[in-house]
Amino acid sequence: MKNEAICKRDEDFAQWYTDICLKAELMDYSSIKGFIIYRPYGYAIWENIKNYLDKEFKRTGHDNVYMPVLIPESLLQKEKEHVEGFAPECAIVTKGGSEELEENLIIRPTSETLFCEHFAKIVKSYRDLPKKYNQWCSVVRWEKTTRPFLRGSEFLWQEGHTIHATEEEAREETLTMLKIYKDMAKDLLAIPMVTGRKTEKEKFAGALETYTIEALMHDGKVLQSGTSHYFGDGFAKAFNMRYLDKNNQQKYVYQTSWGLSTRTIGAIIMVHGDDNGLVLPPYVAPTQVVIIPIKQEEEGVLDKAYELEATLKKQGIRVTVDSSDNRPGWKFSEAEMRGIPVRIEIGPKDIENNQCIIAKRNTGEKITASITNIVDDINNTLEVIHNEMYDKALKHLNDNIRKVSNYDEFKNVLTDKGGFILADWCGDENCENKIKEETSATTRCIKGDSQGKCIYCQKDAKYEVYFAKSY
Repeated sequence: MKNEAICKRDEDFAQWYTDICLKAELMDYSSIKGFIIYRPYGYAIWENIKNYLDKEFKRTGHDNVYMPVLIPESLLQKEKEHVEGFAPECAIVTKGGSEELEENLIIRPTSETLFCEHFAKIVKSYRDLPKKYNQWCSVVRWEKTTRPFLRGSEFLWQEGHTIHATEEEAREETLTMLKIYKDMAKDLLAIPMVTGRKTEKEKFAGALETYTIEALMHDGKVLQSGTSHYFGDGFAKAFNMRYLDKNNQQKYVYQTSWGLSTRTIGAIIMVHGDDNGLVLPPYVAPTQVVIIPIKQEEEGVLDKAYELEATLKKQGIRVTVDSSDNRPGWKFSEAEMRGIPVRIEIGPKDIENNQCIIAKRNTGEKITASITNIVDDINNTLEVIHNEMYDKALKHLNDNIRKVSNYDEFKNVLTDKGGFILADWCGDENCENKIKEETSATTRCIKGDSQGKCIYCQKDAKYEVYFAKSY
């Protein structure tokens, strides 16, 4: 059943996206541009992402901490490249109550400087290392153009910050966290990612190297979905983060940071959604199963629905009964809009036959199942749905990675098809800038070395690079 409350995806993708955000009750707009309200359903998706990652962070030896929301302007100024990268986006507090502040305070756009100041105080010896911290918080970046979840003036995220005794340890940390992000995207969100190192132009302000996971949306644009940064000892020198090694020599620490935000909710919507609304991967869905009683006014129907609910809940399945007085067709449409992976239909005749109907949100397929085996059937169905959704997204990704050999072909593919474009590039930022100016496509990440010719200047290429238009 087509839900008329949302625009068709292929007619107006931007409007379709906004319709889903609002109609599926993921968020609402506040009175300040770029500051959204995370409604319970949207926040629950974020909580499931948070819970998955938090377990992984703890498994790999990280501790959660919390830093202040305000950063003294003088502290932010300590690392030149870092402050220049964030200055245009900073929100600044100049008054406390009715009094002008002696120093401006920056509402955190990210927390590197706060962590550096703290690390410099608490680390004295090699015995204090490594320090592996993570923070769950919100940050403020005063964006000119905003869109729910994808680009906001305030957004929720986690930011990990670690310091190590050696370059080798820090580099290993950087790639370990990138893999955790990629695995989470596959195992929880059913989204395949293109991964690699960012170019110098696109790397994080102050980092020596930035690594990224990039997801392909239905409309052919891509979304940077998580990043991991290797800082070397640049911040360490700016903030005097040193320690005494085993030989009693003063050494600078090596540092990383890594972050993933509520942008991932936008990725889920745009990768998996359809004309009827959300299509949520089962393991991230706040509600995995909705039970819809048919002819619920008849004796025993609601009782059996609640009995099924209790049975599934005991096995850790997130399930609810829609016992509202709306018609079954309305309930089906509502469940589809909200992207609930599995719908169970049960009525008087089903109860007589000790069976129910299982409907899969991702394909619409209906299966007759025995009530006796309902737990196994639902668990199997959730696994099948997850795998089907991942395989579909992977096929879309693979079908939309295209290698080009010259600039005309690059522009034609970008205009006609979109997606990721693999092209050889000389490594000169001037060519990178020109391509962006002329096509709006940017380098997303480096795949590897190249022996070919740069598609723009035809000089010897250094890298094979993924280009795309992005959100």
